[in-house]
Amino acid sequence: MGFIGWIVLGLIVGVIVKAVMPGRVGGGWITSLILGVVGAIVGGWIGDLLFGGGKMEFWNLGSWILALVGGLVVAGVYGAITGRNKSAA
Repeated sequence: MGFIGWIVLGLIVGVIVKAVMPGRVGGGWITSLILGVVGAIVGGWIGDLLFGGGKMEFWNLGSWILALVGGLVVAGVYGAITGRNKSAA
């Protein structure tokens, strides 16, 4: 799957991340969509490293799981970083 495919998948993952982690991802919908795209790209990159890039297609369940896990991890890290900055200020 190409870079554009991971971006489209990331936008969908961003919506899912916003639904799963509504209070932990600050910044609204735009931030959630951006975090979803970054998470999907990171998840795809890690999946490519682990599995050698085989069968990474848009309609493959493994691609969706990698993108979702990547999106949740990136959103969690973002929430932890911004949460610390707000409490320190």
